[in-house]
Amino acid sequence: MKRVWLTLAGVALVTHMPVALADLPGIPAVTMTPGDGEGVQEYSVTLQILALMTALTFLPAMLMMMTSFTRIIVVFAILRQALGLQATPSNQILLGLALFLSIFIMKPVLEEANQVALQPYVAEQITSLEAVERASQPFRRFMLAQTREDDLALFMRIADEQYDTPEDVSFWVLMPAFVTSELKTAFQIGFILFIPFLIIDMVVASVLMAMGMMMLSPIIISLPFKIMLFVLVDGWALIMGTLAASFGI
Repeated sequence: MKRVWLTLAGVALVTHMPVALADLPGIPAVTMTPGDGEGVQEYSVTLQILALMTALTFLPAMLMMMTSFTRIIVVFAILRQALGLQATPSNQILLGLALFLSIFIMKPVLEEANQVALQPYVAEQITSLEAVERASQPFRRFMLAQTREDDLALFMRIADEQYDTPEDVSFWVLMPAFVTSELKTAFQIGFILFIPFLIIDMVVASVLMAMGMMMLSPIIISLPFKIMLFVLVDGWALIMGTLAASFGI
């Protein structure tokens, strides 16, 4: 008997749920505000939150593709390889160091985006679409300043597009050109870093071969000398300063 009552209660609940939900006031997805000659379209808070949560999934890619993070992390990886250290510093330390150094380098860009886009949007002076457009301009100027002309011309030729000025370049053309330039610059800095450590490896290998100790790995002997050289010249400060200077900081 108890099961019958539970079944009837469930049927009644399911039957009356659409009616109850229909009585609830709806939230408009898009609102139109009359303006000077044309309406201003604004999305509801619900859709804005949905768009924000969707954008957060692209945050790692945006961090790597639109900031100085790519150049920094590649240089750190090459430096660790040049020192002969396989897991020291760990990946977590290198990523954290690259992240905070990127924030330091991108601070002027982030402050400008906050002033021209985020604060007016919080004060409800501009719409969300206008805020995104304004926030993209500082990043766009930063990317243009770090992109080589030949890389930009390459992707313009691939996309079969022509622009009168660099400011007119499409964002989808600018981004791959910027990443290509960042990788090229990172490998150039890494090549310069590799030379002194390579010389130490060659000297140690020559000495061991002259002593007839061919079965002993030169890496084991050269590793302490490379670490000592890196510490004596204050290598981390030099690397940080070089990377910051390469962005004009």
